Parts: sequence; C-alpha cells; structure tokens
Amino acid sequence: MKLLRFLFPKRNTPEEKIDPAMKYLIAGLGNFDIEYQNTRHNIGFDVVDLVAKEKDAVFTSKRYADLAEFKFKGKVFMLIKPTTYMNLSGKAVKYWLDKADLPYENLLVITDDLNLPLGKIRIRKNGSDGGHNGLKSIQELLNSNLYPRMRLGIGNEFGRGRQVDFVLGQWEAEEKKLVDETVKKAADAVMSFVLEGVDRAMNKFNS
Repeated sequence: MKLLRFLFPKRNTPEEKIDPAMKYLIAGLGNFDIEYQNTRHNIGFDVVDLVAKEKDAVFTSKRYADLAEFKFKGKVFMLIKPTTYMNLSGKAVKYWLDKADLPYENLLVITDDLNLPLGKIRIRKNGSDGGHNGLKSIQELLNSNLYPRMRLGIGNEFGRGRQVDFVLGQWEAEEKKLVDETVKKAADAVMSFVLEGVDRAMNKFNS
C-alpha cells in the first residue's frame, strides 16, 4: 500500500468552497487618484486600508476596484476600494456582490458624512442616500437601500458654495489626531460587524 501511494501520490483536492454566508464585502468609498489621498471624501478608503494593514492583507488591482481578502475566525473579509470614482461606486459594489453571491446584509459600505460632526460614527442596517453620490450610485445599481452602511462624520465647517472644496480638501493639522482615532474605531467596528453582527456593532460603536 505504501508503495502504491509513492507511485501514485494523492492528487490535490479542489480548494474548499466557502459558504457565501461566511463571506462579507466591506466597501470603503472614495476617489482613487493620488490627488484625493488624505481628503475628507476618502475616509472610507482610509478605514479599509487600516483593516488590511492590521491583518497583513494586500490590495491588488481587480475589476472596478482594488481588492484585499483575508480569513479570520472562520469569516472571509473582502475589502474593496472602488476605482470608479465616488459617483459610480455602485458599479464596483454590485459587481463584487454578484461575483461572491452575497446577500445585501453581508455588505458594509463605509463613507463620509457631512451631517455628522467629525469623530462621530453611525452604523445603520439601511437608509436613504442622504444626498451622498456614492450611496446614491449603490442604491441605483442594487435597486435597494436595504444594506448596512457606516457613516463617518467629517463636519460641515465650510462657507456658502464651498461644499465641494471642503469635501475634497485635505484634513487640517488640528483635525488629524481625531481623524486617526475615528479611523481606528471604524476599523474595529468593521471587525465587530462581521464577527458579532450589525446589531452588536451598532450598540458598541454608534456614538
């Protein structure tokens, strides 16, 4: 028998298929060009970047998004940063949801929010787009607003007609410490959402 095993070694078994219910798509929203790095509108990118860094996951260029994946405590995390620009975020989210065959409740979209003070986090199971172009695109492509989202406050300290400049502007030096703390807290909330569920994450991190 040992001789037969030596002559005819066991073939590699196909990669184990993972139940889609154990997979989660975490979409950090932002604008991909280098000129938008460290801007208020890109805080969603910052969160998924930190989650990937903490779990030694590396982003690679894929269709409609950069993707990083890792497995932790039996759950598969799929982190994406859409390369479609903010107002077309729905293309990336829908494509990767469909590709992974995930239900909407296994999606978490992370985005900036002008209606919340800097440092505040709001996780919700569903809701309107609130005028946010990224959420608006996702809602249109999914034909639904019944998906979880995490909104991170960036404040609204801008003059009349200066909203675009504010949102696409760099963080002020005096804001940076609070921004870093918020991004870290949001990264922890991502882990809670996947491992403990949206209700637990809401109770722990909504401030």
